[in-house]
Amino acid sequence: MDTTDNVVPVETSHAQCRVVADVLARIGDKWTVLVIGALSHGTLRYSEIRRMVEGISQRMLTLTLRGLEQDGLVKRTVFPTIPPRVDYELTDLGRQLIVPLQSLFDWAMEHQPAMLTARDRFIRRQKDVKL
Repeated sequence: MDTTDNVVPVETSHAQCRVVADVLARIGDKWTVLVIGALSHGTLRYSEIRRMVEGISQRMLTLTLRGLEQDGLVKRTVFPTIPPRVDYELTDLGRQLIVPLQSLFDWAMEHQPAMLTARDRFIRRQKDVKL
Protein backbone atom coordinates (compact mmCIF):
# COMPACT_ATOMS: atom_id res chain seq x y z
CA MET A 1 0.00 0.00 0.00
CA ASP A 2 1.36 3.41 -0.99
CA THR A 3 1.15 5.71 2.02
CA THR A 4 2.68 8.78 0.36
CA ASP A 5 -0.80 10.11 -0.42
CA ASN A 6 -1.58 10.28 3.31
CA VAL A 7 1.45 12.34 4.32
CA VAL A 8 0.74 15.81 5.74
CA PRO A 9 2.24 18.36 3.34
CA VAL A 10 5.26 20.27 4.62
CA GLU A 11 3.58 23.58 3.82
CA THR A 12 0.86 22.95 6.43
CA SER A 13 0.53 26.17 8.37
CA HIS A 14 0.61 26.60 12.11
CA ALA A 15 -3.03 27.75 11.99
CA GLN A 16 -4.03 24.56 10.17
CA CYS A 17 -2.21 22.47 12.76
CA ARG A 18 -4.10 24.27 15.54
CA VAL A 19 -7.42 23.49 13.82
CA VAL A 20 -6.54 19.81 13.53
CA ALA A 21 -5.25 19.74 17.12
CA ASP A 22 -8.51 21.28 18.34
CA VAL A 23 -10.59 18.65 16.54
CA LEU A 24 -8.32 15.81 17.68
CA ALA A 25 -8.61 17.04 21.26
CA ARG A 26 -12.36 16.43 21.03
CA ILE A 27 -12.48 13.19 19.07
CA GLY A 28 -9.15 11.66 20.05
CA ASP A 29 -9.78 10.83 23.68
CA LYS A 30 -10.73 7.36 24.83
CA TRP A 31 -14.17 8.21 26.21
CA THR A 32 -15.31 10.17 23.17
CA VAL A 33 -14.41 7.29 20.86
CA LEU A 34 -16.29 4.81 23.05
CA VAL A 35 -19.36 7.04 23.45
CA ILE A 36 -19.51 7.69 19.68
CA GLY A 37 -19.19 3.93 19.18
CA ALA A 38 -22.09 3.27 21.54
CA LEU A 39 -24.26 5.91 19.89
CA SER A 40 -23.44 4.54 16.43
CA HIS A 41 -26.03 1.84 17.21
CA GLY A 42 -28.80 4.45 17.56
CA THR A 43 -30.48 6.67 20.13
CA LEU A 44 -29.68 5.77 23.74
CA ARG A 45 -30.53 6.97 27.21
CA TYR A 46 -27.79 8.07 29.59
CA SER A 47 -27.94 4.84 31.62
CA GLU A 48 -27.71 2.73 28.45
CA ILE A 49 -24.60 4.58 27.32
CA ARG A 50 -23.07 4.15 30.77
CA ARG A 51 -23.66 0.37 30.65
CA MET A 52 -22.19 0.11 27.16
CA VAL A 53 -19.07 2.19 27.92
CA GLU A 54 -17.36 0.02 30.48
CA GLY A 55 -15.37 1.86 33.13
CA ILE A 56 -16.63 5.39 32.49
CA SER A 57 -17.62 7.35 35.58
CA GLN A 58 -20.85 9.28 35.78
CA ARG A 59 -18.92 12.56 35.83
CA MET A 60 -16.78 11.65 32.81
CA LEU A 61 -19.81 10.49 30.82
CA THR A 62 -21.61 13.75 31.62
CA LEU A 63 -18.57 15.83 30.57
CA THR A 64 -18.06 13.79 27.41
CA LEU A 65 -21.71 14.04 26.34
CA ARG A 66 -21.75 17.77 27.10
CA GLY A 67 -18.62 18.33 25.00
CA LEU A 68 -19.98 16.27 22.13
CA GLU A 69 -23.25 18.21 22.25
CA GLN A 70 -21.35 21.51 22.38
CA ASP A 71 -19.39 20.55 19.26
CA GLY A 72 -22.50 19.48 17.36
CA LEU A 73 -21.73 15.76 17.31
CA VAL A 74 -24.50 14.64 19.68
CA LYS A 75 -28.09 15.79 20.06
CA ARG A 76 -29.68 15.72 23.52
CA THR A 77 -33.46 15.51 23.70
CA VAL A 78 -35.33 15.98 26.99
CA PHE A 79 -38.87 14.59 27.23
CA PRO A 80 -41.19 16.24 29.79
CA THR A 81 -42.11 13.09 31.68
CA ILE A 82 -41.81 12.31 35.37
CA PRO A 83 -38.98 11.59 35.84
CA PRO A 84 -37.65 13.43 32.78
CA ARG A 85 -36.39 11.17 30.01
CA VAL A 86 -33.26 12.22 28.15
CA ASP A 87 -32.15 10.64 24.87
CA TYR A 88 -28.83 11.05 23.13
CA GLU A 89 -28.19 10.48 19.45
CA LEU A 90 -25.53 11.32 16.91
CA THR A 91 -26.15 14.31 14.68
CA ASP A 92 -25.39 14.12 10.95
CA LEU A 93 -21.93 15.48 11.77
CA GLY A 94 -21.47 12.84 14.48
CA ARG A 95 -22.54 10.05 12.12
CA GLN A 96 -19.91 11.21 9.63
CA LEU A 97 -17.32 10.54 12.34
CA ILE A 98 -18.18 6.83 12.43
CA VAL A 99 -16.34 6.08 9.16
CA PRO A 100 -12.93 7.46 10.21
CA LEU A 101 -13.29 5.95 13.69
CA GLN A 102 -14.12 2.56 12.15
CA SER A 103 -11.00 2.88 9.98
CA LEU A 104 -8.94 3.67 13.06
CA PHE A 105 -10.48 0.69 14.88
CA ASP A 106 -9.68 -1.60 11.95
CA TRP A 107 -6.11 -0.28 11.77
CA ALA A 108 -5.63 -0.79 15.52
CA MET A 109 -6.92 -4.36 15.39
CA GLU A 110 -4.64 -5.18 12.46
CA HIS A 111 -1.50 -3.52 13.79
CA GLN A 112 -1.66 -3.99 17.56
CA PRO A 113 0.32 -7.28 17.46
CA ALA A 114 3.17 -5.55 15.59
CA MET A 115 3.11 -2.67 18.06
CA LEU A 116 3.23 -5.05 21.03
CA THR A 117 6.18 -6.85 19.44
CA ALA A 118 7.95 -3.53 18.90
CA ARG A 119 7.33 -2.56 22.54
CA ASP A 120 8.81 -5.82 23.76
CA ARG A 121 11.90 -5.32 21.55
CA PHE A 122 12.27 -1.77 22.84
CA ILE A 123 12.06 -2.89 26.47
CA ARG A 124 14.66 -5.63 25.85
CA ARG A 125 17.00 -3.10 24.19
CA GLN A 126 16.59 -0.74 27.12
CA LYS A 127 17.45 -3.51 29.55
CA ASP A 128 20.52 -4.43 27.48
CA VAL A 129 21.72 -0.80 27.52
CA LYS A 130 21.45 -0.65 31.33
CA LEU A 131 23.57 -3.78 31.78
